[in-house]
Amino acid sequence: MSRAHVSFSDLRTATYCPRKCYYQRTSDDADWEPPPKVESIRALETRYEELLEAPTDTLESEPIAVSPVRYRDRLAATRDRLADAGHWSRLRDPSARDVYASGRDCHGIVHKVLEEPLEPVLVSTGEPPDQGVWEPQSVHAVAAAKALAWEHQQRVERVWLEYPAYGVIRSVELTTRRKARYRRALRTVRELDGPPGRTNNRSKCDACEFATQCGVRTRTLRSLLGF
Repeated sequence: MSRAHVSFSDLRTATYCPRKCYYQRTSDDADWEPPPKVESIRALETRYEELLEAPTDTLESEPIAVSPVRYRDRLAATRDRLADAGHWSRLRDPSARDVYASGRDCHGIVHKVLEEPLEPVLVSTGEPPDQGVWEPQSVHAVAAAKALAWEHQQRVERVWLEYPAYGVIRSVELTTRRKARYRRALRTVRELDGPPGRTNNRSKCDACEFATQCGVRTRTLRSLLGF
């Protein structure tokens, strides 16, 4: 089996849909850049204290995903919970930002790096699940931890996921189950020599840019055809 060095983004996409990962890797549009909104949402993370004090009309102009009142309440609760455990100040003042990490098997950008103990932080522009983190993010978290651990020759036991548009921060422990999912994703990417079978979860296809190429009939198209 190939020992190809795999990117964090490929691992994340393959966990979500291996077929999408195949089309993404073979697409001519290899220089895809995230839209400006992605950076504006990530930038919220550097301004939490400012946002907690901001008036409602100011918050309404920010790229937050919930109402200003709910955002302030949620972010304040997050701050208080993490401050009580001694983590808030570490997350606010990391030792480094936007660090390229390259491990034995995978590589990519870690949005923040904490020290004592060594822990990566990933900043998500999406919505958090009701509990925990999404499975692709769990795999991404393990990949980031392994890459940092390899570079620093230290054990990494925890990763942080921030959802700045929602005022939510969650920790991810590197459990045996999460590591197993990471290894499956790594194996899947390395074995992608042709398009895998289509996912059975067609809801994933509705917003996929490769739906036409893949040959699936999305929900929008079905509704247009009256099905």
